[in-house]
Amino acid sequence: MILVTGSEGLVGRHVCARLEAMGRAVRRFDLRRNPREDVRRAEALEASLRDVTGVLHLAAVTRVDAGEADPANCEATNVDALHQLLKLCLERPHRPWVVFASSREVYGTPTTFPASEDADLKPMNVYARSKVRGEAMVQAAREAGLRAGICRLSSVYGCVADHPDRVAMAFAGVAARGGAMRVDGSDCEFDFTAVRDVAIGLCRLIDAMESGEQLPPIHFVSGRGVRLGTLATLAGRLARAPFEIIEAPARTYDVSRFIGDPTRARALLGWQADTSIEQGMARLVADLSMAVGPSARAVQGA
Repeated sequence: MILVTGSEGLVGRHVCARLEAMGRAVRRFDLRRNPREDVRRAEALEASLRDVTGVLHLAAVTRVDAGEADPANCEATNVDALHQLLKLCLERPHRPWVVFASSREVYGTPTTFPASEDADLKPMNVYARSKVRGEAMVQAAREAGLRAGICRLSSVYGCVADHPDRVAMAFAGVAARGGAMRVDGSDCEFDFTAVRDVAIGLCRLIDAMESGEQLPPIHFVSGRGVRLGTLATLAGRLARAPFEIIEAPARTYDVSRFIGDPTRARALLGWQADTSIEQGMARLVADLSMAVGPSARAVQGA
């Protein structure tokens, strides 16, 4: 049995579906399923670990702006809850392995690209600092005898159920429905990774953990940088409704550039991102357009 915390999030729902399609037993855990399934509740975490062989820990405050708006909740969810989870796993007679989902935010803006997993960690915001602390706790748990791994994700996109204000989702939403694309720093450049590809990588990492491997931190990244201005232009070419692009300066607490190195994932897991940004955005815009429905598109003048 594999426990997936944050099972109803962007990555969680895709990983769970893929694991179940592979015939793996999955226990979903997410407060969006049940308010009791809150990683901040130690008793709920303890109950969820019954008969579990491994944990994929995705539950977190995942947006940079949410961390800035409520640092206390970010600390409680991303740091305190992880500490409790690792403690509970270490205390169990049959210790489950743990995979911790971290973020490219831990690097800040690296000085060399593509950035490898060994680049210096220089977090720039509340969310990033919470992930750096989480990684340190996972490393300490490894040293205490827990089989644990870290993966770092970068600008994952590609599902209609994603947060509407994430950049790829926001641009695709405007392309599907019309409106304004706000571009906070058109020269900012990021490594966008399709959620389908990330789910495949995580399943391969889970297989490695199940077989007893102890791996170093691993990127699930495309290795390709896309500027926000370029992404907005791409979304415009895919637009099915009237839109406008609004230029704005980059936010002071945001990373301005990240391109990750996927070499380690390819070498250790045989994984690489197969979905180009053009393919991924076209699919997302089409899915969002279908979700809007023909009557809504008619009202919007599409």
